Amino acid sequence: MLWLHAGGHALGGKDRIELLARIGETGSITAAARAVGMSYKGAWDAVEAMNNLADEPLVHRATGGRHGGGTRLTARGEQLVMTFRALEQEHQRFVERLGALDGASLDNIALVRRLMIRTSARNQFAGKVVGIRKGVVNDLVELEIPGGDRLVAAITSESTHGLGLAPGGEAVALIKASSVLIGLPDDGLRLSARNQLAGTVTGVTSGAVNAEVKVALKGGSVLVAIITNDSVDALGLKEGIAVLAIVKASSIILGTTG
Repeated sequence: MLWLHAGGHALGGKDRIELLARIGETGSITAAARAVGMSYKGAWDAVEAMNNLADEPLVHRATGGRHGGGTRLTARGEQLVMTFRALEQEHQRFVERLGALDGASLDNIALVRRLMIRTSARNQFAGKVVGIRKGVVNDLVELEIPGGDRLVAAITSESTHGLGLAPGGEAVALIKASSVLIGLPDDGLRLSARNQLAGTVTGVTSGAVNAEVKVALKGGSVLVAIITNDSVDALGLKEGIAVLAIVKASSIILGTTG
């Protein structure tokens, strides 16, 4: 999937650019949203996000008048659509050339893309979407990470659609270390958190107030948690101790590299 970046920001991919193009053609956000299969609110959310990220507005909303105003692209918005169309053609030719590569080369390209992600979240897991439970507002997306461990993320339905998430597709789960709780598997507690991953402590690094705890999950991945020194002492955490890494589904952010 081709995405257009400007000034270090991701302005949008095919869906968003198509929305801009339809706005330019129809002069109506309602008609444009209907044409690309978006809700009216989703379309305005996308427009506002693009306007915020661009160096100048891409869409202008006029109010008043006998017909209640309208919506039009600015000159910058029109240029963006034209640029994306040209890049899309070049991208298609590039994809066709990639099709001639062997499987090992394609796997290496996918790995390079994942390694290029930069984020402040300590925990980053690439995985495959194995299930999506749809909701009215939020969806539950289940991701299988290397080794067989699974993460469940709660994200908006708009995000599921915008990221193009579907069973069998790939995604990256981002989890802040401060969002990871540590528990003992034999403490008898029952928790509402969807993610309770069994693992073993492989390291504890104490600071002035907090400590960094590394947990090797059964599948082989390593999860990092930041908890207080008092919690480390109360749980008796040290290398080799069996623990549960606990993460609320709403604390997991999903992203795609396409």
